[in-house]
Amino acid sequence: MSVHTFSSRDFTRNVSVAKQATIDGPVFITDRGRPAFALLKIEDYYRIMGHQGPSLLEVMDGIACAENMEFNPPRLDLQTRPAALDG
Repeated sequence: MSVHTFSSRDFTRNVSVAKQATIDGPVFITDRGRPAFALLKIEDYYRIMGHQGPSLLEVMDGIACAENMEFNPPRLDLQTRPAALDG
């Protein structure tokens, strides 16, 4: 893993290059020569924070049209019978 460093000015001019550089490792963005920010891939951030990623519920909540979406699953016709408990 390598660390890339961009000045604030270079970062502003080439955001896409900085984003691409995160494939190799974190990108430090400097302000007046001193590290001020770090740019990471979201997977790296989740790993550092101990988070496994968004849950299914979080993903579903993020769908823009979910409020107006109808969900009518088919009704299952299950035949049940009592369990035979032989002792």
